[in-house]
Amino acid sequence: MEHLEELRLRLIRTLIILVVSFGICYTYSSTISEFLLVPLREALGTEGKVIFTGLFDKVMAELQMALWSSIFLASPLWFREVWLFIKPGLYENEIKAIRPFIVVGFILFLCGVAFGYYILFPFTFKTLLSYGVGNVEAMLSLQDYLLLASKILVFLGLMFQLPNVILILGFMGLVTKYSLRSWRRYMAVIFAVASAIITPTTDILSMMSVWIPMMVLYEIGILAVAWIVHPYLRRKHMGDEA
Repeated sequence: MEHLEELRLRLIRTLIILVVSFGICYTYSSTISEFLLVPLREALGTEGKVIFTGLFDKVMAELQMALWSSIFLASPLWFREVWLFIKPGLYENEIKAIRPFIVVGFILFLCGVAFGYYILFPFTFKTLLSYGVGNVEAMLSLQDYLLLASKILVFLGLMFQLPNVILILGFMGLVTKYSLRSWRRYMAVIFAVASAIITPTTDILSMMSVWIPMMVLYEIGILAVAWIVHPYLRRKHMGDEA
């Protein structure tokens, strides 16, 4: 009953955090939308425009932006509530072991979002707009673009968790640097399929702009297991024998 009461309290506080953050983000939804539109407008230049075709398109677009932004911007606060619920059930050594992964995971998520906004978006948009026949004006839907951009940024943020996930699996003993190296060719194929799904084009350059970072992240995960996990497990094994 104490755990259920604690869960109820954390859920209520999380809901309040999301509602308040949604209100704040909706107030600045136009600013956030303008921020997301910058890469597209720079790629369009004078050869196209962003439009809306329905009376409620702008309203729905800003509501969606407020929802996505509130979940993202309030993530440190609501994740803290999740952590405070889990923390009492952990030993002190487990708490110390988990904390670094939380911090690293949040930093990697921000890196993924920054990669998508500053590198992938400009490159992909310019490639798409320059493809095919010329002397035509692009007219893109505001709501469709904002929804697509939000999904891609969130996915990239999650994709950048790959080194963190590999590191956790290494500490759990599920992977080693040897097994990760042996899986490299298979992961390359999986990442190629994923990059084809992520990028809204069949252009090989756009796909490579996602595939290469994914392979780099995988290699970083291998190095992390080799330099961090293996020495730690070796020292722990020697300590157990002593």
